[in-house]
Parts: sequence; C-alpha cells; structure tokens
Amino acid sequence: MTWIGVTDRNAAWFSPEGGASRAAEASWPPGTMMPRGTLVVETRLPSSERPRTLLSFERSHPWPGAFSLQALPGGNIVLVEAQGADTRTAVLPCPYDDRTDIARLSFAWDAPRRMGRLSIERLGPGGAHTVALPDTRPMLLDDLRDLMLKPQRREMGRDVILAAVSDQVEPVGPMPGLTPHTPIATHLGERPVHALRRGDLVVTDRGDLVPVLQVIRRTVPAMGSFRPIRLRAGYFGLTRDIVVAPHQNLVMRGSDVEYMFGREAVLVPARHLVNNVSALPAEGPDLVTLFQVLLPGHEVLMASGCGLASLFIGRLRRKPEDLAATLLAPFDRSRLPEHARPAWPELRPFEAITLATNRAA
Repeated sequence: MTWIGVTDRNAAWFSPEGGASRAAEASWPPGTMMPRGTLVVETRLPSSERPRTLLSFERSHPWPGAFSLQALPGGNIVLVEAQGADTRTAVLPCPYDDRTDIARLSFAWDAPRRMGRLSIERLGPGGAHTVALPDTRPMLLDDLRDLMLKPQRREMGRDVILAAVSDQVEPVGPMPGLTPHTPIATHLGERPVHALRRGDLVVTDRGDLVPVLQVIRRTVPAMGSFRPIRLRAGYFGLTRDIVVAPHQNLVMRGSDVEYMFGREAVLVPARHLVNNVSALPAEGPDLVTLFQVLLPGHEVLMASGCGLASLFIGRLRRKPEDLAATLLAPFDRSRLPEHARPAWPELRPFEAITLATNRAA
C-alpha cells in the first residue's frame, strides 16, 4: 500500500486499507502505531515577521503528545514532535527566496531502521533539501486519522493547500509527470508511456532517435499540486487530449517567446497554463500513477504533436545521499546520466503566468 489519507479545504479521506474504502471510524486497536510512513504538507511559504503554524495537533490520551510544523521568520521550517516528556525538534533551512510558488514538505519516519528525514522541495527547479532525523519514533494511527479527518483536533495554516499521509517512506526529488496512457513518439510509432522499456527508441522534437535509459513511476494523491491537468486538442500542437501532472514542463515556442525571453523556446509547467479552455483540471480517481522516461540528455519528447520535457536529473549521481532519497535509488549510480542543463530554460512562476496570459488575450 501507499497513501492512506489526504485532506484539503474541500475534501478528506483516511483508510489504512486503501483510499477506496473511506474508513472514517477506527477499525484498529487503540494505540496502534505506524512504524514507517510520510506526512506531506503542500503550502505557500508565508512571508511574516512572526512564526506561522503550518500543521499541528495535541492529544492527552493514551499518553500526552504533540506534533507541529512551523514556518519561522527568515525562512526556517521547524518540526516539533513530543511523546510524553520526550520532545524532539528539527530545523530545516528554507533555501527559497521566492514565496510565490508552492513548496512541498515531507516528514518521513522509519522507526525499525531508526531513521527519518525532513525535506522541502518546490515544484519548479531547485531540487530537494533535507535534514536527517535520527532515532525517529512510530506515529499513532489515531493521530494521523485526526490530522486528516478532524479539523477541530488540528490547526492547519491558511497557506496550506494539502496534507497527505503514506504508510511508506516516500521519495523526494525528480518526479514523473505523465499519466500512463500519454502517447510518446517512438521509432515504431506512438506508444503509451507506461509501455516503454529500457532500450526503446523515442523520437525527439528534432527528429533524433534516443534510447530510453529508465522508466520511473510513482503513485500520488490526485489532489493539490498532484491533481493532473488535461491539455486539450487544438492547443499546444495537440492532435488529441492528453493528461499530465501540474509540474510537467511543456516546450513553448513562438515570436512572443523570442520577444519576451530572448530564446527560441522555453519550458512552462502545465499548472501555469490552466484557463479552463485549453488546459483544465482533470477528473479521475483519488490516486494517479505518473510515469516519465530518463534519457542520456534532457530532451523534448513528442506526445500527439506536443513537446514535453523528459526527466531532468542534473548531476544527481554525484550526490549519493540525495540520490538515495529519490525514485532513482534502485538504479546503478554509475549508469545514470548527467544533465548539465535543461533543454530550454524553465520560466519562473510570474514569467510563465505572464506568457500564458499574453497568449490567452
């Protein structure tokens, strides 16, 4: 299993048996612990001269306990966890000056392995930043249920978009961004991305044939910044609709791109293109599985006429500790490529919004 609970401003569910069953009442013995897992909080980082609570709760039974994530002035993120008289604190410096984009905080614990981590990553470029948490403890299943389902038992900051809990240590770092049936151009014609395998040849926007090194996949809640985007045929060069993750980069060209940014092409995340006409939030199940292909270089894939960026990993293989926290951890580090730079520059949020607004005018 993986995700067992999600909450945002409009909906929530929690079920250790899986998302479909929607178990709201406890079907487990009181005091049941979850030995490993991940609590994810998506938020806009508040600009404030005082501490801001992102997510917190307190309890008195079966023993006193508390948990909180706070954003401090200056950018630090502080995690406080208390069980009985034992209180532990971790501080994660926030490396991002731009407060306009969404950040994803991940608190992961693995009590049997006596390890944990607190990570922050934003949806655009920049990678994940992590502090290790030694000797982490399991969390109570009742606490996690209350965090997801009982607003009266928690405090959730106004800047928080989504909170979710998984029963696994979730990866951080490079994310796949294509839904399973996204048609990718190959030397044998279009194939759904989920069917691609190592060694298959994909066709880039330049007409080159490039071998697939790996295909990665990840299942995530279809809410918050994970909610897929439907790109409609007739726009972006598409001959039929496709559905991608909000962070998936599209390649955009044109005279306006050259005039505004001085480049032949730029990368624009799908979330900045949503206008409910050419791009709109997709409907679907609670969980979505995303795929992406890793190529020797950072390339532009073709999907029904639309240019989509392949997976960009930079020089991640030079950082074994960072690599170990990602979806690429199972692969031979010596056989991973290095991407010196993206195929095209990725626009910052305000630049992408300006371009999208200009095209919609």
